[in-house]
Order: sequence, then structure tokens, then C-alpha cells
Amino acid sequence: MLRALLGVGGLAVVFFLWWVGTDLLAEPTGFVRRFSPASAMSSLVDLLTGSDLTTHAFVSLRRILVGLAFALLIGVPIGLAVGSLSLLEASTTPAFQFLRMISPLSWMPIAVMVFGVGDKPIYFLLAFAAVWPILLNTAAGVRQLDPSWLQLARSLAATRWETLCRVVIPGVLSYVLTGIRLAIGIVWIVLVPCEMLGVSAGLGYFILDTRDRLAYSELMATVLLIGLLGFLLDALARFLLRAVGAAPHAR
Repeated sequence: MLRALLGVGGLAVVFFLWWVGTDLLAEPTGFVRRFSPASAMSSLVDLLTGSDLTTHAFVSLRRILVGLAFALLIGVPIGLAVGSLSLLEASTTPAFQFLRMISPLSWMPIAVMVFGVGDKPIYFLLAFAAVWPILLNTAAGVRQLDPSWLQLARSLAATRWETLCRVVIPGVLSYVLTGIRLAIGIVWIVLVPCEMLGVSAGLGYFILDTRDRLAYSELMATVLLIGLLGFLLDALARFLLRAVGAAPHAR
């Protein structure tokens, strides 16, 4: 309860500073007044009761889920292999560290040239951003497995598939979920600029639309919704981590 109250107090301080900067310190006829929290909250209620912003939010969430799904399909198997084979780890670690240090946004022109305009380049960029924390955390989980578990599986004549399904995957699940939580934070930040690649729906597109229409209160309302949805996605990931007893691994 105390932690919850402190969290609410921290959010209240942020909104108070926002109100001070836009309503109290700004000039009565100043441009900054258009970004006040009162007008943003009013616009957020109006947009959520309509269909436009909700539709854009669902489109963005769908893209997040597809990008994470691709990252899981690629990152988990490679992470299992890298964590299990020391020679493979030694040969791939420099390349992986080099690639993950490249900003996903720097691939935007190449993604558009290769995949064209639409959802495909966005899926590629989100998957590229999400795959590294999932891959590296999965590999770390394999390396942290208790050797006695694997020895017990061998002594019981378990096949490789049975060892993978009954020992390895349950043992690394918390690390995979930690990687997913980190990936969610990355792809949610990358998503908005990615949705400025000529698509006609999504929260990033809607921000550009509000800017072009000079609807600044709606712009701030969209920013609030982006923060709220990102917070809820992270809360869901933290809940899953606690559900599998992985809280000590999360930051």
C-alpha cells in the first residue's frame, strides 16, 4: 500500500509540474497554453469515446504483438543454441553485440526500400529491436541452468526433446520473460517513429495528423495514451515475471 501511494504521489508531482509549466508560468496568450493538462485530458476523453484514437491504438498494439512474436520465434531458438554450445557462443557473440548496438531506427530507409511502404518494414524494425534482449537473456538462462538437472535427465534416459521441454525451457522461462519485458520497453519507444513511415493508421501516424491539423490538445492526449499503454504493457510483463517467480531477475 505504501509503495502504491508513493507511486501515485510521483505521478501527481509530474502532472503538477506539467500544470505549472503550461498554466501557471506560461503567458495567458502563449503557445505553451495549448499543451495544458486540462485540455489534454478533455481531448483524451473525447477521443476515447469516439472511434479514431481507439482504432489507432489497436493497430499499434497489433504491430507490437506481431513484432514480439517474430522476435520470439527467432530469439528463443538461437538463444537456446548459443547458450548450449560454447563454440557457437564464441563465434556469434561479437556479431550479436555489434548488431544490437545499431539503432533500429537507422534501418528505416533500408527497410522501406526492401519491404516497401506499409506494415512489413514496421514489423522488421520492431522484431530487430526486440530480438536482442530475448536472445541474450535466453542464452544467459541456459548457461545458468543447474547441471544436476541435466544430469538427472540423462540418468533417466530422457531424449533431447524431453530434456528440452521438461528441463531447459522451464528453467529458462523466467529469463525469456525478462527479455520480453526489456523488449517491450524498446519496441514501444521505436514504434512511434516507425509509424511515421507512410502508414495510414497507428499512434505515430495520429501524432503527425494532430500536428498537421494544429490540434495540440489531441496531440498531448495521444502522448498520454502512449504513456498509459506502455505502462500497462510493462505492468503485464512484471505480473508474468512474478507469476513464475522471476522477480529477482527483473530490473
